[in-house]
Amino acid sequence: MKQTFLAALAILFATAPCLGRTTKPLQWPDGTVVDRWFADTTTVRLQDLGRQYVITDYGVARDSSIVQTAAIQAVIDRCAQEGGGVVVVPQGTFCSGSLFFKEGTHLYLKGRLKGSERIRDFRLMTTRMEGQTIKYFAALINADNLDGFTIMGDGAYTTAPAKEGKRIPETGFTTERSCLDGNGALYWEEFWIRRLYNPQCTNLEAMRPRLVYISNSRNVTVQNVNLVNSPFWTNHLYRSERVRYLNCFIYAPTRGIRPEGDKKEHGGPSTDAIDIDVCRDVLIDNCFMQVNDDAVVIKGGKGTWADKDSRNGEVSHVLVRGCNYGVVHGCLTVGSESLHDWNIVVKDCFADNANRVLWLKMRPDTPQHYEHITVEGMTGKCRSFLVVKPWTQFYKPEERADMPRSRCHNITIRGCRMECGKFFDVGTSEKYDLSRFSFIDNDITDASNSFRPEIIPDSRVEKMRIR
Repeated sequence: MKQTFLAALAILFATAPCLGRTTKPLQWPDGTVVDRWFADTTTVRLQDLGRQYVITDYGVARDSSIVQTAAIQAVIDRCAQEGGGVVVVPQGTFCSGSLFFKEGTHLYLKGRLKGSERIRDFRLMTTRMEGQTIKYFAALINADNLDGFTIMGDGAYTTAPAKEGKRIPETGFTTERSCLDGNGALYWEEFWIRRLYNPQCTNLEAMRPRLVYISNSRNVTVQNVNLVNSPFWTNHLYRSERVRYLNCFIYAPTRGIRPEGDKKEHGGPSTDAIDIDVCRDVLIDNCFMQVNDDAVVIKGGKGTWADKDSRNGEVSHVLVRGCNYGVVHGCLTVGSESLHDWNIVVKDCFADNANRVLWLKMRPDTPQHYEHITVEGMTGKCRSFLVVKPWTQFYKPEERADMPRSRCHNITIRGCRMECGKFFDVGTSEKYDLSRFSFIDNDITDASNSFRPEIIPDSRVEKMRIR
C-alpha cells in the first residue's frame, strides 16, 4: 500500500503526542482538520464479510449467453434473509440485468459479471440522473440505504500502467478476473446512430444503464476490481458518505466506435468514471481511470431553481489521491450539474495525455458556488490544465428575480510538474465571478504561453516557472 499523504496522516495522529512539540494537523483547503477516516486505506478482508454465497451453488448456470437476473437476485435475497454475507461471482462470465443489494450483503467478484445488452433487463424506476430526480433505468449494481456495503475483487488489472509498462488500449478492454463489465458496445453504437440522425439527441434519450449506483448509503468500499465498459456513467454516488474507492481500474473505450454511415470515430459516450452527487467524505485512492468523458465529477443539481429543491445539494470533503489518469476529458470536473462544492483535493496524481486537469464548468442557468478546491503535486501531460468556461449544452435559462450570482474562489494549484498544451484556459463572464486563485511552486511547460492570472482578481502567484 502506498504511503504518502494518507499514511502520513495516520503516522501524524499516532506520533504527535511523542514529538515534544505541537504539530499542525493536515488540513482541508478551508483550514479545517482532515478527519482520521481519510488515513485508512486498509482493504476489507473477505473473511470479515460473513458467509459466502457462491452463485453457482444456488442455481445460477455457468452460461454467459443467457441473462440470469432473477437467479442472481434470488441469491442476494437469500443472503439477506439468512443474516447477510457475501455474494460470490466465481470464475467465468455471468450475464445479468439490474441487481439490488440489501443490508448486510456484499459482492465479491472472482470472475466477470457483465450487463445485459437489452435495456428491458434494467428496472425503470425513480432514480437520480444528470442532476435530476427522475424516472430512469437502474444500474447493473444498485445499493440503496446500506451501511457497510462492499464490492471487492482479487485485484485490478493495473492502477499505474506507466510504471508497470502496460499500455491501455483506447478501442476496448475487458478481463475475466474480478470484473464488473457493463457490456456497453451496442448501447454506445445506438447512441451514436441517434446522434447521426438527430445531432440534438440528449444523453437520456438514448436509454442506457449505469454500471454502479450507490445511494443514501454510508461506509461503502469498492476495492481491487475492474469496472469497465459501462453503457452510461460508470460509478454514481448519491446522498452517500464515507465512500472509498481503493485500487480500482475504471475504463471505457475512447475511440473505435463508428456506426455505418458515420465518418467520425467515437468512444463510449458519457462514461464518467466516478460521479459524486450530493455526498461528503469520499476517498478515491490509487485508482486508474480512462473513460470517454470526465474522470472524477462533482454533481449536485441543475436548473434555475436547483438550490430550492431538497433533492439537490452540496458536495464536500473529497480526496483523490495517488491516482493515474489515461485519456479523460477532465481529471477533476466540477459541474455542470452542480451547486455548492468545497474542500475538494486532488493530490499526487499522474495524468497521461488527459484533455484537462481541473475543469470548472459554469452553467448559466444554475446558481453555482465552487470554493476551496486544490490540485497539488500533479505530474504528467495534458492538453489543458485549468479550464473555467461557461457550459451551455442542453441548458434551460429561466427568469428568476433573486437568482444568486455564481462564483469560484479559493482555487489552488500547487507543486505541479506538467507538460501542457495550454496551462491557463480561463474565460470571464457577466454570469459569474472569479477571485482568489493561487498558483504556487509549479513547474509548467506551456506550449501556448497562456498564463494570464491578472484577469482573476486577488490572484496569488509564487514560485511559478513556466516555459
